[in-house]
Amino acid sequence: MKLRSTETFWPLKYAMKNSYPSIDSDITTPILIIGGGITGALIAYKLITEGKKAVLVDRRDVCNGSTAASTALLQYEIDLSLHELIKLRGEKCAVDSYKNGKKAIFDLRLIIDTIKSDCKFEFKKSIYFTSVKKDIPFLRNEYKCRKEHGFDVNWLERWDLEEMGLNAVAAIESTTAAVMDPFKLANDLLIYCQKKGMQILDRTNITSIQNQKGKCIAYTENKFTITADHIIHCTGYESTETLAEKVVDLKSTYVITSESLPALPSAFKNAIFWDTSSPYLYFRATTDNRIIAGGGDEEFKDPKKRDKLLPKKEQFLLRHFHKKFPKIDFKLDYSWAGTFGETQDALPYFGKPDPHKNEHYVLGFGGNGITFSVIGMNSILDSIHNKKNQDLEYYRFGR
Repeated sequence: MKLRSTETFWPLKYAMKNSYPSIDSDITTPILIIGGGITGALIAYKLITEGKKAVLVDRRDVCNGSTAASTALLQYEIDLSLHELIKLRGEKCAVDSYKNGKKAIFDLRLIIDTIKSDCKFEFKKSIYFTSVKKDIPFLRNEYKCRKEHGFDVNWLERWDLEEMGLNAVAAIESTTAAVMDPFKLANDLLIYCQKKGMQILDRTNITSIQNQKGKCIAYTENKFTITADHIIHCTGYESTETLAEKVVDLKSTYVITSESLPALPSAFKNAIFWDTSSPYLYFRATTDNRIIAGGGDEEFKDPKKRDKLLPKKEQFLLRHFHKKFPKIDFKLDYSWAGTFGETQDALPYFGKPDPHKNEHYVLGFGGNGITFSVIGMNSILDSIHNKKNQDLEYYRFGR
């Protein structure tokens, strides 16, 4: 017997540390941030610390879009290997993008320390492995490329991986990676910004935007307006609703989480693992000794078809986890499906799609959404002030 439908009030009430009102009057503000997930929260933090006045809105409860589904593997490696990215975008852009990602992890740690967020941030090693011999040349090429460009990496053989409990033939070990709870950090950032004077509104759906005499006028579903000098879109994959240019291919992805395992090996807890398969699989531990496993990506068609595949994907991920880590007993506790996107070069999109409109985007597509958002946070003011910025050039629209 199904005793209830959808989500009830009480679990949500206690999951949300703070409550925000919806819009109930017309508003004028210098800057409007649309999107209250981890990206919007980071942009809000940047603006408030720089003394800027802004209003942030979200169409649902804050932090309850993609942020609530994120597994938060923080890596400088992007979804395209460094040597492949060099061929696609040139050496400077590719190497700088990898270095930007590495810096973003440390920048994020500083933010967490500043606002005193208990978001379970932990530095880890990153193990990029292959289970098939045919991928060893690809992996060696990537290892050599990273070494040549100054990244701290080690080559691991089968016996090194066996000591970690991993059934694989070779791997690149990177010394800089991390994990955290993105839902907790995003909420803590918004609470910090509200205490500093930022107005935050949830359940406020922007249905259209008009540009009139240098002003951006956002119209809400309940007929109120928000007039701003600048709008910053932090709407992630929902930005496909407002962008004229197609910049991302949407995918469905799947995640399972285990019961807590008190005897989880320390070698597993001290690293995040991802492989060379396409689409790749990834595994990591939580602070309460659970295992998160994800992958099994499919072309996104619609939410119903995505969710219908969940039972099948649970078994797919369980089967592959047991192949990779045969000595760890994964007992399924939670599972979910989400939507994400891939760009042609696996890099984000920042800045203004239309130079004649003061509408800016910070879109961290792919598996590095959080680190990309930190990079975007560090360039958003230059976008607002029309200043030259190397990142805005690397990650511009129409590239």
